[in-house]
Amino acid sequence: MFSNFKLNKNKVSIKMLSINIICIGKLKEKYWSDAITEYSKRLGRYCTLKIKELKEDRLPDNASEAEERNVKINEGKSIIKTIGDSSYVIALDVRGKELSSEALSAKINDLALGGISNIDFIIGGSLGLSDEVIKRADFRLSFSPMTFPHQMMRVILLEQIYRSFKIIKNETYHK
Repeated sequence: MFSNFKLNKNKVSIKMLSINIICIGKLKEKYWSDAITEYSKRLGRYCTLKIKELKEDRLPDNASEAEERNVKINEGKSIIKTIGDSSYVIALDVRGKELSSEALSAKINDLALGGISNIDFIIGGSLGLSDEVIKRADFRLSFSPMTFPHQMMRVILLEQIYRSFKIIKNETYHK
């Protein structure tokens, strides 16, 4: 749908758009926190941004498949409780659809023009997302077939959301 990118000329006032990043785990390293702070500040011009950090379940060393499944299920329940009832949910999933930066900006713009005022982006823990979260997602987004640390994905996601708003507003940004 977005492979032939064309930005809708009827740009919405995206200040009314609320973006929520729902993620498992807290940032531990200062450099990740600094990057998140910077992109959060930049995004403040374009939308309301909230980052909701949820508790990461501890996984024992040499965990069994059943223990791993239970961690994913527990984290998934926490995520599901946090998702807004009227939110459009975009789950970051390695098996999701890959989009260019232009296509992601078109998707965000089209959602806003279509009356969506809340977008929840979901970043799972180290084991990924539960089946329940995947089923709740309206769209599954993949940044790559590679796996990234969830702390890094948070920064990459915020940068791409920021880039999307710059594209939507037709403002220059480093390419």
